[in-house]
Amino acid sequence: MPFTTATAHKILNKILRGIDFTHPAVLKVSLHTDDPGETGANEVAGGGYERQTVTYDAPSAKTALNPARVEWDDMPACTVTHVGLWDEGGNFWWGGPLTENKILNAGDSIRLPDGSLPVTLT
Repeated sequence: MPFTTATAHKILNKILRGIDFTHPAVLKVSLHTDDPGETGANEVAGGGYERQTVTYDAPSAKTALNPARVEWDDMPACTVTHVGLWDEGGNFWWGGPLTENKILNAGDSIRLPDGSLPVTLT
């Protein structure tokens, strides 16, 4: 899944027009029960779910990977199909599908291993 239109415009304006933008100091990863689209829709709600902080290594071959596992405990019953990236201000930057859907029962934990949240710029 590509970056959101707003994110793509920020990147293009920076590269092609020299117009800077406020870079996220902290990125949070979200879980979604369907395609988050341009707005971060279909985010999981309930249980102990909340967005988790994520970091990324330097890119290689146009892709950046998370170097550490990201985990959530006490999840609501749901099927997680997508992930998203947000800044602390609540702006949605990117979303994409998981390689495999995660079916959760109430109270389950979910762990996404290091390298499982690739972000590619094409």
